[in-house]
Amino acid sequence: MSVHKTPEKPPGKSWREVNQERKALKRQRNEEKIERREKKMLLQKELEQKVKEECEEEKKVSEISTISIAVPGSILENAQSAELRTYLAGQIARAACVFCVDEVIVFDDIGEKLNTKKSKLEDADGVVVARKSCVQLARILQYLECPQYLRKHFFPIHKDLEFAGLLNPLDAPHHLRMSNDFKFREGITMNKKVKPGKGSQVNVGLLKDVSTDKLLNPGIRVTVKMIPTPEGSKKLKGKIVSLATPRAETGVYWGYTVRIANNLNQIFTQCPYKDSYDLTIGTSDKGTPIDDMPNKGVTFNHALIVFGGLHGIEAALESDELLQVDDASLLFNHYVNVLPNQGSRTIRTEEAILIALTSLKAKLKPNNAPMEFKEGGIATSSLYPVQQNNNSASTTESKIDLSKFD
Repeated sequence: MSVHKTPEKPPGKSWREVNQERKALKRQRNEEKIERREKKMLLQKELEQKVKEECEEEKKVSEISTISIAVPGSILENAQSAELRTYLAGQIARAACVFCVDEVIVFDDIGEKLNTKKSKLEDADGVVVARKSCVQLARILQYLECPQYLRKHFFPIHKDLEFAGLLNPLDAPHHLRMSNDFKFREGITMNKKVKPGKGSQVNVGLLKDVSTDKLLNPGIRVTVKMIPTPEGSKKLKGKIVSLATPRAETGVYWGYTVRIANNLNQIFTQCPYKDSYDLTIGTSDKGTPIDDMPNKGVTFNHALIVFGGLHGIEAALESDELLQVDDASLLFNHYVNVLPNQGSRTIRTEEAILIALTSLKAKLKPNNAPMEFKEGGIATSSLYPVQQNNNSASTTESKIDLSKFD
């Protein structure tokens, strides 16, 4: 039989004082409990707000209007030497960069009619097997778009890139140098051990790697949004974001992506955008004059402009057995002749790209155009560096010619 013991009164204290202390302690515990609950609710609200902001940011990124161009890989087969093939690819890369093209599609316009060599290339969808000329064009386009400090990681020595050093640099805004202070940078995830709960270390072309918020496999190219660190802090921190985020937030052009299509049909069916291309334009000397299109009269979310090879888009249609269409113009919303009354019998594909993009710039009206870039911090041209003020301290970079690194 258990005996109930009366709690002993501490010596030197009255029961009244003991009860008051107990009530105060109980009150304190209740207050701490309420405080913990409020803190938990506050963290929950912050998390919900963060998720909401990320969803809005992703929506904002996905809504930006884009321009894609499709170029046949067979145009390299018409070049007389390896140097000229490489230079031709460089001209296409320059045109894509100058006109802020978001996606370049290299397609096979000949197909299986000719027994040609195949080659492999790694893109966003994995390893692709395609016609050798298509792979070489895509590889050179990828190489030129990649920031210089990342090329050694992604492009080992390859015969397709033998003469890539002769090409003009793109001088794109995302080809940042060490001295450029911009809030976005391209990087590669490193094979370094990190503490549990921490993200990958990323090389973004600075003296130190950046600690990020996501743990990814090593060797992946990522876009990092730099997080401002307190003055005196030695660690660099960043957040991994989508490739389209820099342009959505700042308006700066952030390069193009490259994909390969093994026929004309795959240009349309393998579109990376959710709602596919809502505006398709084919270019041919058999099309209607481009001047017939009204200025700023054609709206779009995702525009696609397809260029033909030596024998035009019509030849690409004939070699594609999946497309049951007799007239190439039926594949597109607009089938245009980019330069009526031309002086030469033929307009080369690299020339047609420049002519078409110049003419269409005044014709097309994006539904959600990127904002105008007004910030600083991006790389200036290596040929025409910004003049320093007399009052400003001369930097190390102003004394060094960096053009050789492009």
